[in-house]
Amino acid sequence: MHVFFCDNINSNSGVLDKTESAHAIRVLRLKIGDTIVVLDGAGAVHHALINGADAKACAFAITQSQTASKRKVSLHVAIAPTKMNDRMEWFLEKAVEMGIEKITPVLCEHSERRNVNMERFQKVIKAALKQSMQPYLPVLYDPVALPVFLKTAAPGFIAHCNSAVDHLLERRMPEMGEVCVLIGPEGDFSPNEVAQAIKGGWLPVSLGTSRLRTETAGVYVCALTRTLNEKINQSK
Repeated sequence: MHVFFCDNINSNSGVLDKTESAHAIRVLRLKIGDTIVVLDGAGAVHHALINGADAKACAFAITQSQTASKRKVSLHVAIAPTKMNDRMEWFLEKAVEMGIEKITPVLCEHSERRNVNMERFQKVIKAALKQSMQPYLPVLYDPVALPVFLKTAAPGFIAHCNSAVDHLLERRMPEMGEVCVLIGPEGDFSPNEVAQAIKGGWLPVSLGTSRLRTETAGVYVCALTRTLNEKINQSK
C-alpha cells in the first residue's frame, strides 16, 4: 500500500501537495481508482481512492479513517545538532519511528554545528512518518540557544556525563504527561550550562554507564519512552 502525507483534508476529500502528487502520478504511476493511505499528521490514518490523477494536485476521496489515541507519556527532546548532518538526520528518522512528539535543536557552548537545514529536517521527518505509519507528525521547533530554552521551557531532565550523576532517567520517568529531556553536544554540556539548568529546576540524570554519542543518547531516550508507553498500554 502506498502511503502519503497530507494536511490539506476537508471532510472526506483532500489534495496531495506538489511533491507528493508528482511522486504518486509520475513515479508510482497511480491512476484514478487506485487505493492509497494518507496520514494527516494529526492522528488519523485515512484509506482513500484517487479521483483526480493530476501530477501537480492529486485529489483523493476518503473511504475509511482510523484515529489513534495519543501516548500517555509524550516526549520532547531538546538536542544539540551533531557535527555531521547525517547523524542528526538519523536521530530524527529513528525518533519519529518511535513516536516522539516534539524536537528542539539547542545551541550549546560546545556545539560544533550552529546552522541547520530545517527544510531538510522536515523532509526527513515526513519520510520517516510515512515509512513507520506513525499517525502524529512531531513538532520541529526552530533552533534556540540553550540559555533561552532554559528560560522558556518547562523544566524536565538534563542528561549529561558527570560521573557524580547516579540517577537513571529510567527510574525517574513519570507515567503521564509531557517529558522534556536535554541532550548535549559532542563534548557534553559545559559545567556552567549544567549549573544553570539545575538552578532553573532541571533534574540531572544519567543514561547509563556507557558514554553515548549525541544522536545515540537521543534515540535511547525515545526508546525508553516508547517502552514505558507500551507497558502502560499493556497494564490497562
